[in-house]
Amino acid sequence: MGMIALDCDNHFALWREQARTLLSHGIDPAQVSWAQGPIDDLLAVPRPLPEGRGPFQAKVPAALLSQLEQAGRYHGEQRWNLLYEVLWRVAHGDRTAMLAGDRLGSELHRRIKQVSREAHHLHAFVRFVPLPALLAEQLQLDLVAYHEPAHDILESASSHFADRLGRQRWLIATDRDAVRFDGQTLDYRRQCPEQWRQWARHAEDPGAELWRTYYRHTFNPARLNPDALRLHMPGRFWRHLPEGMLIPQLMGQARQGKQRDGQALEVAQQAGKRIAKARD
Repeated sequence: MGMIALDCDNHFALWREQARTLLSHGIDPAQVSWAQGPIDDLLAVPRPLPEGRGPFQAKVPAALLSQLEQAGRYHGEQRWNLLYEVLWRVAHGDRTAMLAGDRLGSELHRRIKQVSREAHHLHAFVRFVPLPALLAEQLQLDLVAYHEPAHDILESASSHFADRLGRQRWLIATDRDAVRFDGQTLDYRRQCPEQWRQWARHAEDPGAELWRTYYRHTFNPARLNPDALRLHMPGRFWRHLPEGMLIPQLMGQARQGKQRDGQALEVAQQAGKRIAKARD
């Protein structure tokens, strides 16, 4: 029997329709692949998705659909195949596939957790650049930002900024998608227009140098914990942060002995009492 090879264009709504059709025809997960390239089994003969709904009518809990949608934003191997395996088992009465203690459920929850963490990274590490008044009027934008998320979280997580930036007009572009806010409504694009990407990537931040000066003078080498820093601020975001270019330099200075002082070098050179690092 041939393998059904599908492509849902990394779109959850399309995958859901395909999965419903497969499930209704009783097609086992082992007979389906959502691989983006050639089928792994070179001897398999591809066959098309059945037309219309089949005789099997499954009822699944609403909580499962929410879990599948969240996990569907995860980028990684077997992105869509795992979701169908979970759906198949739950639809046939095995709800343990939804639980973290199950083999499939454990991976499902791991992906949901990674997606949630990436949404937090979006909120924490997006740096909007204010545009000059003339350019802002020309582009009908006040703020632009470029971000590189590991998972597809822009559409679901970007409303955070609409709630906090009032009626300011802003744009967030990524290497895949983009979202624009005109002060009232969000305009999400699954394919980022190249012009939007250029605006976001090449905007010059007039306050960047001031922020770097503040960050450099308030950096405390005595309290540096490199592992904790990388855990909460992954290195892949540094290049898009004004202070990102300073972090490796400041970390290097701390490793070379500057941790004996409880303040940055520029502060330690000022007149006044020297504050030594407390000994354990």
